[in-house]
Amino acid sequence: MANFRITILPGDGIGPEIVAEGVKVLKAIEELYHHHFEIKEALIGGISLDQTGIPLPDETVASCQASDAVLLGAVGGPKWDQNPGHLRPEAGLLGIRKKLGLYANLRPATAFESLVDASTLKPEVISGVDLLVVRELTGGIYFGHKERREVNGVAEAVDTLHYNEKEIERIAHTAFRLARLRRNKVTSVDKANVMESSRLWREVVIRVAKEYPDVELEHVLVDACAMQLIRTPKHFDVIVTENLFGDILSDEAAMLTGSIGMLASASLGEGTFGLYEPVHGSAPDIAGQGIANPIATILSVAMMLKYSLGLKVEADLIELAVKSVLEKGYRTGDIASTGDEVKGTVEMGQLIIEEMKALKK
Repeated sequence: MANFRITILPGDGIGPEIVAEGVKVLKAIEELYHHHFEIKEALIGGISLDQTGIPLPDETVASCQASDAVLLGAVGGPKWDQNPGHLRPEAGLLGIRKKLGLYANLRPATAFESLVDASTLKPEVISGVDLLVVRELTGGIYFGHKERREVNGVAEAVDTLHYNEKEIERIAHTAFRLARLRRNKVTSVDKANVMESSRLWREVVIRVAKEYPDVELEHVLVDACAMQLIRTPKHFDVIVTENLFGDILSDEAAMLTGSIGMLASASLGEGTFGLYEPVHGSAPDIAGQGIANPIATILSVAMMLKYSLGLKVEADLIELAVKSVLEKGYRTGDIASTGDEVKGTVEMGQLIIEEMKALKK
């Protein structure tokens, strides 16, 4: 029995709907294992802009800092698309990552055998895929110097990509440590044939790799990696890369499984603290319809239990329940095929909880 403090940030679009199912799963873990989760809700993103005028209130940051982990839904939507950069919902997401020191984003892409046919790729390409993208989260072009200007009547924009060796070292260590828990292989992705920042990246990763002689290291240019992810995704174990490349490649990897609605993620800093969120975004086009897929959020809860709270047995139960529900043919609309039994957000969440209770007996 243990006590934990969790901040939840439902956010925008389908965020509140899917986070609600994640919280129900936490409550089920409470019941089954006699833990206690003290849950506090806070504002971020568009809803925060509407209520406070800013995308990330100080109260939200303080609540997260006082917690053992954070569960985030999603931010953004067309309502705020015309806002200036510092008043867009996404500024809240970038801001919370920076303020909490969350420098490592983990995005697993695992093919459920029962969903192999949901992928647009051939079953023989997808079957057995199990990879992890480790994305550096607080450096690179997203956090470099940004400027809009006019030169001789012509508009220009500047975004500076910046990394130092310490930032690269810590994300490389994270990737190698995780590879040791998996299949002992790291693919470092860069653009070292063109970019000076990538040449530094490659040099530092090679240096760090010497501390992990049991882990295989390969270097792949980002364009080649994008191709290989579609052609031979089973080639990869752990992919480590910088912020922008990681953003793009992790979304590409997400689609290997058939739906971005299936992909969980973790953003980790020093120690055990982490922020957990589904990869799919706010999906404003289906918000409020009760049809969003909650599985990515529920799997994010499992990652939270595993990485931040030290509850591996409980995390394994959630993952096994999800797998079992899918094997029984239950689907949300985004992953449904002919003959599947289609369920809504709440129904799918309840099925997973019922399966958790059945498996625990």
